[in-house]
Amino acid sequence: MSVIPLSLYIHTPWCVQKCPYCDFNSHNIKQTSDYQQYIQHLLADLKQDLPLTHQRSIHSIFIGGGTPSLFSADLIHNLLTEIRKVIAFEPNIEITIEANPNSVDAKHFVGYTQAGINRISIGVQSFQTDKLSQLGRVHNPHEAIKAAQLAKTLNLRSYNLDLMHGLPNQSLQDAMYDLNQAISLDPPHLSWYQLTIEPNTLFGSKPPILPNEDCLWDIYQQGHACLIANGYQQYETSAYAKPGYQCQHNLNYWHFGDYLGIGCGAHGKLTQADGRIIRTIKTRHPRGYMQGRYLDKSYTVPKEELPFEFFMNQFRLLEPAKKLLFIKRTNLSLLEIDKPIKLAIKNGYLTEDTQYWFLTNKGKLFLNSLLELFL
Repeated sequence: MSVIPLSLYIHTPWCVQKCPYCDFNSHNIKQTSDYQQYIQHLLADLKQDLPLTHQRSIHSIFIGGGTPSLFSADLIHNLLTEIRKVIAFEPNIEITIEANPNSVDAKHFVGYTQAGINRISIGVQSFQTDKLSQLGRVHNPHEAIKAAQLAKTLNLRSYNLDLMHGLPNQSLQDAMYDLNQAISLDPPHLSWYQLTIEPNTLFGSKPPILPNEDCLWDIYQQGHACLIANGYQQYETSAYAKPGYQCQHNLNYWHFGDYLGIGCGAHGKLTQADGRIIRTIKTRHPRGYMQGRYLDKSYTVPKEELPFEFFMNQFRLLEPAKKLLFIKRTNLSLLEIDKPIKLAIKNGYLTEDTQYWFLTNKGKLFLNSLLELFL
């Protein structure tokens, strides 16, 4: 079996306050004394999973949340130092931390780079005060601009701005204002995604008035054209990057690579020497997790589910899907998916040549129908 790239996702579960649209595993912060204790649990969690990695080195690290920038630079430095003691880092490893752009979090940026972070993902969401207030964000537009400008001075490998569209009562002009403001800051990477209303959120129970479908389509079309005109390439459903600045951690997900997941509610995917793929899910609530009950459940992905899982990830990308990658990542032969592939081609969702499958415009539009063929 060829060596499959291995990433590490680290989840931090706390936020200053819960945003009304957020369905991530995050909890309002109660006391800062938990931070150091939590890091010790992260390390113990990682050590429990190490036998599943078969001594592979780490290709990328992503520290997400919650709000990881609630953790001081010293704590992040200690965490990365201790991780490096138990598992090797690849020489060109990408290490990302998510951060809010408020002034408190921005003060940590320099310390994060000294700790070994080389990519920062800044949760801007909007550059308009009223929209930020509706989204429950704790920063203001000026802080967002200053955070992006600071990131540009830090000699990072890359940095990202997270920006949302389709916001409550948002017009096309509002959306383009936000996007043009982001582009003017010249980030190497932009995550530009539509607000969706999720169950079990405040917006889910009290839905705001969102733009209609015609307005959403205009926002997407004009926004996409603007990004392309300014040198960004769309490489994933909601991700745009300058050439050479794609997020390596996320690419590993979409290429059906492997990843360790440590921290509250984190998910992992780990391919074993015999070809089995094991998924791990960690205890969701900080209370149980910090009592040392890290693993909620683990299971081997049934062989018949692997084609769906592979294509569900792969088809998020706009690049052609490599047939050889399917074989390497799933340990299956192409004959085992011959029937659904032929049906997908017949239905106009895919085309193919000897090496690749190509998603058609119809396939992009009816992606769920395409994926159902592999169930």
